[in-house]
Amino acid sequence: MKTICLLILCLLSSGLFAQENKVNEIKTEVNEVTVFLEGAQITSRKTVDLTAGISVLKFIGLSPFIEAKSIQVKADGELTILAINHQQNFIDKLEKPKELSDLESKLDLLDEKINLENTHLAILQEQIAFLQANRQIGGRNQELSVVKLKEAADFYGNQLTALKLKEIERNSTLRELNKQKTDLQNQLNTLTSKKDYPNGEILVKVEAKKNVKVAFELSYVVGNASWFPSYDIRAKNINQPVELIYKANVRQDTKMDWSNVKLRFSSANLNISGIAPDLEPYFLNYNTLPPVYNRSVNSVSGRVVDQNHQPMPGVSINVQGTSIGSVTDMNGNYSITLPGQGSYLTYSFIGCISQTLPVTGKIMNVLLEEDQVALDEVVVVGYGVQKKSLLSSALEGKIAGVAANNKEGMKIRGASSIPVPSMAVEKQTSVNFEIKTPYSIKSDNKSYSVDMEVYELPASFQYFCVPKIDQTAFLIAHVVDWEKYNLLEGEANIFFEDTYVGKTLLDTRAASDTLQISLGPDKNVMVSREKQKDFTTKQFIGNKKEETRSWKTSVKNNKNQPINMIVLDQVPVSTLEEIEVEVQLISGAKHNTETGEIKWEFMIEPKAKKEFEWRYSVKYPKNKKLMVE
Repeated sequence: MKTICLLILCLLSSGLFAQENKVNEIKTEVNEVTVFLEGAQITSRKTVDLTAGISVLKFIGLSPFIEAKSIQVKADGELTILAINHQQNFIDKLEKPKELSDLESKLDLLDEKINLENTHLAILQEQIAFLQANRQIGGRNQELSVVKLKEAADFYGNQLTALKLKEIERNSTLRELNKQKTDLQNQLNTLTSKKDYPNGEILVKVEAKKNVKVAFELSYVVGNASWFPSYDIRAKNINQPVELIYKANVRQDTKMDWSNVKLRFSSANLNISGIAPDLEPYFLNYNTLPPVYNRSVNSVSGRVVDQNHQPMPGVSINVQGTSIGSVTDMNGNYSITLPGQGSYLTYSFIGCISQTLPVTGKIMNVLLEEDQVALDEVVVVGYGVQKKSLLSSALEGKIAGVAANNKEGMKIRGASSIPVPSMAVEKQTSVNFEIKTPYSIKSDNKSYSVDMEVYELPASFQYFCVPKIDQTAFLIAHVVDWEKYNLLEGEANIFFEDTYVGKTLLDTRAASDTLQISLGPDKNVMVSREKQKDFTTKQFIGNKKEETRSWKTSVKNNKNQPINMIVLDQVPVSTLEEIEVEVQLISGAKHNTETGEIKWEFMIEPKAKKEFEWRYSVKYPKNKKLMVE
């Protein structure tokens, strides 16, 4: 009701303001776009002829998702910018794209044809029912000749055959029409939301001393646009550098097409796992159990639906606190790989309430609810045609955060402007990637993959295995000086020896001077871990009980080249003086006494096999119970 009252008041006051200042409507095009991990900064340029005096410039046809606090206007000319205002025009809605309008028209036409076929089908069924109900020939006392019986049978058979054939034909046509309707509906779902949005507008009040031609630059931040990084990692063999293709996956539904724009990506904000496991310390104490290695969830898939349980394409899914993301497909399905500490996923879609949910399993289906308040709270301003008491307050810089600059660098009085995110290059916290050629991205909420860079990374390769958790050997590439490539954390498709082997995570947050890239498992390196029963004992010595455990790990290299390898295991660590742990044998491994980790680092020749044994004993009071693995 408040919004309606404001609209009526604005329209009634239109005549008064129209007499004060001339309003010039200006249509702009998008020239530059900087896409952030969430949101985008749009820059438009336009040269305008101004007459002497005060004028109001209305930039129309803009996105309805403008962040008012981010608006900046620069003017190169002899004039003064007096004020800026942002408004939504709910009267002139944004035009739907021609592709969307054409599809909706085809869908309406198909609905008419389906209704017509259903009507014909109903008539045929009535005719068949009528024919069947009146097939009795003659009366009870009336004799029927063979000739009349034959004529009646022929008539009935011919009529029923014709009607049944028509029924089959109608049903076939109906099935084809329904199939076409389903295809059209699916295509519509991939384009955009069906909701009508208002027309975004920015009003700029300027004063010119004389008639002048002025170049304006308009920039602002919009929502409903985002990007996330992903990679293709290709390793031909362990003797050549790793090829890394750095890609941006960008989507936008700002209701404005970006056609041949200067595009930048800023870092300012399939399901085969290739993540190597971590070993936890084995602390020994009474009433405690050895570490349990339930493999944590490292990938999540599922489906996102709306309140009507219809699939939602184009929903953004992000791992909270990272740049790792994914987007739902046309059926609302998604899949995302998680880092080791990724425990929350954020689901967001324009016009819906965002949800941040803890990861509870490998399958997570989500229902997003429509946000009824998102656009209803926008104050409607009527076409720059208010009384001075209303419009002047709006155009005197009273909107928090709106800033205007002329070539002298003047800023409108009022609340200070919220700065646009930093565009510094070569910084780990904020990096810009500029696409060298003009690029076009439609406002259709589809995900577009843009190759930003291709790097050849000099790398050293090493196999890694923790057989206590997983008897699989993972190939790890070690890359030094990785900081100069400005990499962000993200999913990566792995190709090793010209074969797709799965997905991994490029997690730059956990990297130090060397970036470790897991290239996934290699079945040509076989690892086994067995308990040796001959050395596993339990005996009593005085008031002490002693238990001995012995293990053997075997590594077989079935490749045609030598490999470097690391194998990790562990012995328990005592936390009490009365519990004594003695390491009796570790076969040349390095022993970390604080964590209990034992580490073998070695080279193994082609077709060769290595075996490692380790043994430890635990002494503790015999009246106590201790779980020794």
